[in-house]
Amino acid sequence: MGHAYTLSKPVLYLSRIKAMLSRGKGRFKMSTGSVWRFLSCAVLLSSFVTVSQAQNADSKPAPVLDVHVHAMDGNFPGVPAMCPNTPGFLASDPKDKEAPFGWVTVDCTPALAPAAPGEYMKDVLAEMERLNVTAVVFGDPKSVQKWKDAAPNRVIPGTAFENGMTPGQRVSVDELRKDFTDGGFKVMGEIGLQYEGISPSDPSVDQYFALAEQLDIPVAIHMGTGGSGRANITSPKFRGSMGNPLLLEELLARHPKLRVQVMHAGYPMIDNMLTLLQANSHVYVDVAGLIWSYPLKEVNRYIERLVDAGFEDRVMFGTDQLIWPGLMRYSISIIQNADYLTPQQKRDILCNNAARFLRLDTANAAAAPAK
Repeated sequence: MGHAYTLSKPVLYLSRIKAMLSRGKGRFKMSTGSVWRFLSCAVLLSSFVTVSQAQNADSKPAPVLDVHVHAMDGNFPGVPAMCPNTPGFLASDPKDKEAPFGWVTVDCTPALAPAAPGEYMKDVLAEMERLNVTAVVFGDPKSVQKWKDAAPNRVIPGTAFENGMTPGQRVSVDELRKDFTDGGFKVMGEIGLQYEGISPSDPSVDQYFALAEQLDIPVAIHMGTGGSGRANITSPKFRGSMGNPLLLEELLARHPKLRVQVMHAGYPMIDNMLTLLQANSHVYVDVAGLIWSYPLKEVNRYIERLVDAGFEDRVMFGTDQLIWPGLMRYSISIIQNADYLTPQQKRDILCNNAARFLRLDTANAAAAPAK
């Protein structure tokens, strides 16, 4: 039996918004610094990105690796345009009928429109082509394969062991092994144990991480943010404490060769995130979701802390792309416009760091700094 839909978060996002509307609510011996900083993502993986030889090399933007996209497709009736980087999260009163989405409502120009019915995958893949993005796409194998078939040079497939929306439902280890050994999957994720109130170091799921270490497959684990300010209403098993990055320490001790992508960069637990990064050189973070769903000043402050603390080579770009195709363009602009990042740091975050983490083949050419 194949997976059911393994990623609950996209469905949760959509269900929250729809509910709100229904209620009438508006591996190198040299150091990374001496090698990777001068490697290019410009010809990223001939097996992943193919550029027409007839095309002018300057006609496309510098390549981007998005390590956090969801294999959604379908219709989003009634979902409104969205203004990213909400300035705040509203309190609610349990005596009232509480909206499931806690963002402060603001006007912005232009707001990000949801995809038209049946157009989401096509629209996102068109954006990826236009922006020169290769993405790690997560979901159940059937959904991800649909994206891979539609854009084989743009999609790096990922899947995990949660089996559907029911907490505790798991795919068998043997079935998951086949996904990676026979099915061509490259990343184990998104692993959303925090939504079940379970630590990533819990022994009940250790067999899956043992498999990832055995197969030398990186894992992507949701840690930190979630719930759009209303996790208590929409996700009663969600625990903020289970997003503490230091909960990964026992897992990493048991599996010392495991490569871990901390999704959402463990936000907002910056001190614990830095402690983990300092203690374990196999850990990277992505800034997905965080980059567009919190106040912009706070987003930039968090990324700047990671960089200023000396971990600029372990910050990876991601969107947490769902519902609104324009999220990818918008999220890239946050990095491109960050005045606290050097041009080289921008390129590393947008591409080079993820290429190293994923061990993608790159050409020995000088990296093109961001303009």
